[in-house]
Amino acid sequence: MNEPLRPLNLSEILDQTAQFYRSRFLVFIGISLIPTVVVLAPLCGLVLFFTWLGSSGATSQNQAAAVVAGLLFLLVLLLAVPVFVGINALAAGAINHAVARAWLDETITIRDAYKVAWRRGWRCLGLYVLEVLIVWVAPFVAWFVLFSISAFTAVQLTKAGLPGDTFLGLAAVLVVIALFTYGIWMQLCLSLAFPACVVEKIGVGSAIKRSFSLSNGTKGRIFVLYLLGMALNTLLSMGITVPLTILMYLFPWANDPKHAQAAGTILLLVFYGSAFAVQTFTRPVYGIALILFYYDQRIRQEGYDIERMMESAGMITPSTLPELPAPAAQPGGSEVRI
Repeated sequence: MNEPLRPLNLSEILDQTAQFYRSRFLVFIGISLIPTVVVLAPLCGLVLFFTWLGSSGATSQNQAAAVVAGLLFLLVLLLAVPVFVGINALAAGAINHAVARAWLDETITIRDAYKVAWRRGWRCLGLYVLEVLIVWVAPFVAWFVLFSISAFTAVQLTKAGLPGDTFLGLAAVLVVIALFTYGIWMQLCLSLAFPACVVEKIGVGSAIKRSFSLSNGTKGRIFVLYLLGMALNTLLSMGITVPLTILMYLFPWANDPKHAQAAGTILLLVFYGSAFAVQTFTRPVYGIALILFYYDQRIRQEGYDIERMMESAGMITPSTLPELPAPAAQPGGSEVRI
């Protein structure tokens, strides 16, 4: 950044997020598009395959075809899950590298961002998987255990002549609220883990600790960011799906019962496609904003602005800069190539 470093309020961070995104729009979209295509292509293939299978009557006439279709679905699912996790982990690392370099007014390309993420792929994958386990898997396991205990207790209360159903309903509501609150809180605590891992080149455990430390005092602002992101997702989804749905049903064949299945399939593909398109556009927003929150917290907590001034004056050796091949263009530009 060319302007002097200082602590920023939420509106300034959002404004700089928009500026970063606009100045290197094609680079960020290109990085975000790759995981979308990797996930969307096989999903659309499966939808089309099962649509064809159902329209051809193979499942009703040949049980073997139904079994083959089921096995194919399981195989694709087993292959898709690790691919989905891996490509999203690499994309998260690539976006953070790109934003960190853009923050330093340096050139970044799609290929270089993914190249750096690939070299640190196991670290990105480990951090991504650990975040998923902490934020999503742990609450689900806890819900299953607590619900089982509550159900057993409710049965015992019912046998004793007490309102076991009321207890079970109340316990279920309290457990869901508690685990939902836990998930949100942990997401906020871990929100700066990827920026810390990428910029400071530290391991998974250290990045988690850094995120817990740096997020102190800014969780409320990050929560507002997530709320705004959800609102943006909803508006973009409605802006894409509603006009396309109306447009599709304006065609006469869409209301023909003979083409009902085809219309349903197209509508399903429209919904899936719009959801992934919106994700492609909004993914860089989170990456840019969280990097800005990361640097803002380092300025507030660690005097990073003073450290940068000392580096510029040659008083100390530059540190914690994300590695990247030497840029091929002048600083401040952006080159789009795959």
